[in-house]
Formats: sequence, structure tokens, C-alpha cells
Amino acid sequence: MSLDWSQCPAVESIPGKVSGAWVLRGTRMPVETVFENLEAGLSVQEITEIFDVSAEEVRSVLRFAVESLRNTPAHG
Repeated sequence: MSLDWSQCPAVESIPGKVSGAWVLRGTRMPVETVFENLEAGLSVQEITEIFDVSAEEVRSVLRFAVESLRNTPAHG
């Protein structure tokens, strides 16, 4: 399943910037990096310190993902 990141105001995709990947707005940090680092056990605080992004930017991405998944019909 893929989320429609175009609906998330906290991110942007610009051709030629990080190969057009969805990144936190105004940064070069791919959205995927947020999830990879959370999966690796980092906290939101650690992510903000390592990647120089705000906690609100990270939380906006997480909120969008959660809300999108809640609004997606279950399959099975």
C-alpha cells in the first residue's frame, strides 16, 4: 500500500531534488528516512538532532500516515 504524500502539507517532491523523492518541506530529508529511523529504534528527538529537522515536521508526517491508514478500507 502506498500513501498519497501529495496530500500532506509537510512534504514536497521536486524533480531533480533528491531524485524527486518526497522530502520534508524545505529540506533534503526523505520521508522514508523518518520511518527507517523510527524502525531502527530512534526517537523523534534523536531524529530531529541527527537530521536537523523539527519535531513538528516529523510529527506532521507521522500524523498524516496514521490518518491515511485509518481512512483506508481494510483488506482481507
